[in-house]
Order: sequence, then C-alpha cells, then structure tokens
Amino acid sequence: MDATLLLIAIALAMDSSAISIAAGATVHHNFRYYAVRAAVIFGIFQGGMPVAGFIIGDAGKEVISQYTYWIAFIILVAIGGKMCYESLRSGASAQEVGIASVPTLLLLAVATSIDALAVGVTFALLDIGILIAALVIALVTVAASLAGFWAGRTMGGYLREWVGLSGGLILIGIGCMILLEGVL
Repeated sequence: MDATLLLIAIALAMDSSAISIAAGATVHHNFRYYAVRAAVIFGIFQGGMPVAGFIIGDAGKEVISQYTYWIAFIILVAIGGKMCYESLRSGASAQEVGIASVPTLLLLAVATSIDALAVGVTFALLDIGILIAALVIALVTVAASLAGFWAGRTMGGYLREWVGLSGGLILIGIGCMILLEGVL
C-alpha cells in the first residue's frame, strides 16, 4: 500500500471521526451497536464515493466541483442547527437529539464523503486502482469512526448537558470549514 493512499484515507476519515465523537457522546444505551452501525455507514460511503467519482471521471469533474462544498455545508449546518436547537429547547437530553439515528447518519455520511467523490475523479485521471483505494479508505474510515465514537463516549460523561449543543456546533464548524476550503 502506498503511503500517499494511506494519508488520503486518513484525511478523508477526519470528518467522519469528528462526527462520530459528537454521536458517541449522545448514545447511552446499546453503545457498541450504535458505534459499529455508524462506523460501517461512514465506511461504506467514504469507500463508495471514490468509486462513484472514478466512474464519473473527468466528464463530471466540473459539475461536481461547483456544488460539492455547498451541499456538504447545507447538510451539516442544517443537522448541526437542529441539534443545537433541540438541545437548547426545554433542556432536551442528549439522547433526544438523535444524531445516531439511521436517517441522520446517512445524511452525515453523504455530507462527509463528498470530498471522497472528488478524490475518485482524481484517481480516474491519474489511473489509480480504485478498488484497493476504496477498500483502504473504507477501512480507515471505519477505524477512525470507531475511535471517534469511543472518544465521544468518554467526553460525553464530562459534557452531559452540553452534548447536543457541542455536537451541533461541531457539525456547523465542519460544514463551515468544508465551505471555506471550497471557496478559498
């Protein structure tokens, strides 16, 4: 395995890991189940998006690059804003925020894996073997997401009443960071 591919996989996994920290802090029952479910969902999307980008190739590069940052930004800010609102509204508990629900995880997986779609387009242009690359990206994402989930569980104990708000702010921050990277 090429060191460059491993570094790309680690970079792509960072957003999923950060979101997993927020999700891990909100889950108080069936923790292992939710951690594995979130990690697998993030891994499938992070590994699958480069394949989709590879298939799209050069033809779709211009269209994709115009909208990816905005899509990720809108999804992350919407979910983060909802988490902040729900956590501040009548003192909702962290569990009520629901960041670990399947629909929310799917939206987050799409938002955090859009970068991987662009990477797949690049892989097509550079004639890089996509199957091994996608597998490495998926496995690194699963590992980083599991680690993030467990870190969130640990931090969640210290942040009890602030978990929903801090998780929402993390998502909004990631969304803003993605948008700034795309605009600048």
